[in-house]
Amino acid sequence: MQLTSPQPARHPNPTTRATGLAYLIFERPSLIEAAEFLTDFGLRFVSRRKNLVFFRGTEASPFCYVVRRGGRARFAGLGLRVETVAELKALQNVAGASRAEPCSWPGGGWRVHLTDPSGFQVDVIQGQDAVEEINHRPILPVNAPADVHRINKTQRAPLCAPEVIKLGHVVLELANFQATCAWYTQHFGFIPSDVQVLPDGSPAAVFMRLDLGDKPADHHTLALAQGIAPAYSHSAYELVDADAVGMGERVLREHRREHAWGIGRHILGSQIFDYWNDPWGDKHEHYCDGDLFTADVPMGVHEASREAMSQWGQVMPASFTRPKLGLSTVAAVVRGLRESPDLSVAKLRALHKVFG
Repeated sequence: MQLTSPQPARHPNPTTRATGLAYLIFERPSLIEAAEFLTDFGLRFVSRRKNLVFFRGTEASPFCYVVRRGGRARFAGLGLRVETVAELKALQNVAGASRAEPCSWPGGGWRVHLTDPSGFQVDVIQGQDAVEEINHRPILPVNAPADVHRINKTQRAPLCAPEVIKLGHVVLELANFQATCAWYTQHFGFIPSDVQVLPDGSPAAVFMRLDLGDKPADHHTLALAQGIAPAYSHSAYELVDADAVGMGERVLREHRREHAWGIGRHILGSQIFDYWNDPWGDKHEHYCDGDLFTADVPMGVHEASREAMSQWGQVMPASFTRPKLGLSTVAAVVRGLRESPDLSVAKLRALHKVFG
C-alpha cells in the first residue's frame, strides 16, 4: 500500500518540539453534569473559578481537563507544552499567534494562543509548575502458567471509579487534512507513527507522537482523521492496567452512562481500550498498555478499514465515525467540497465505503 499524498511526513526543522499534551478545553451548558460524568470516569476535581472547572489525573500535571460554561456543548481546543522560553517566543511569529502572556490557570507559566488551519484553538504553555503526584493503586499481579506471582492470595480490584493517570491523546476530524497535518509537524515536531490510507493511497487517518529523541513517547498524542468538517472525535485517558479498564466499564454502566465501543485491543498503538459518551455524546476513552516509540522508528502505512482498528473485541461500529445527521452536516459537506482541496465526492464515497 502506497501513500500518494505529501502528508503525513516529518518536518526537517520544526519551529518547536512539543513535550506534552497539557490539557483539553470543553464548553458545556451544565458544569454540574460535566463534573458528575468526569468523576464517574475517574478524573479528579482540582478547582473552580467562576465559569471554569479544572480536573486532573494522578500524574504531576496540575490539570488536564478544563470545562468552561457555554451556551452549547462543544470542544474548544487543546494545550501543548514546550520546554523553553525561546520556543514560546518563536511561536509568536506563527500567523495569527498571540503574544506570550502569563497563564492564570493552575500551575501558572506563560502561554501563547494559536489557531490551526482547521480552526481549532491551540494553547502553548511553558514554565508550568508541576504538582505532587497522587498515589494510585499498583498494577495487579498476574499469574501466567510459567510466571506465578500470586500464591494463597486472591485477585480483587477495588470497586470504584478507575484512577485516571494522565490525558493520553486527542483525535480530531478535519476537512483540510494536508494543511492541518503539515501545521502540526512544522510547528510542533510531531512524528507520524502510522498512517491509514484509502484505496487511492490518500490518508484517512494519521497517528502522531511527540519527538522526545531517545526517550520513548506514546505511539500517538495527536491523531488526525480525514472528515467532512472540523470536529472532535475522542480523547483518551490512561489507566494502570486492564482490571482498571474493566472496572471502569462496570462503574460507568452502573451509573447508566452511554457506552460507545469496547472492550478491545487496538492494532495501531496496541492499547486495551473502552469508549464512553459523556452527556453530550462526546467520546472519552479509557486505555492501558500502549506502545512507546523512540524518535528513530519510521512511519508505518496501513490499509484503512473498521476491522483494522482492533486486534480483538468488537469490530469498530459504523456509528463510531458516523457524523451527526442534520442540516449542519449537509452544510458542512457542501462547504468542504467547495473549499477543501482534500475533499471530493470520490473521497466521500471512499470514506463511506471504508468506515460505513
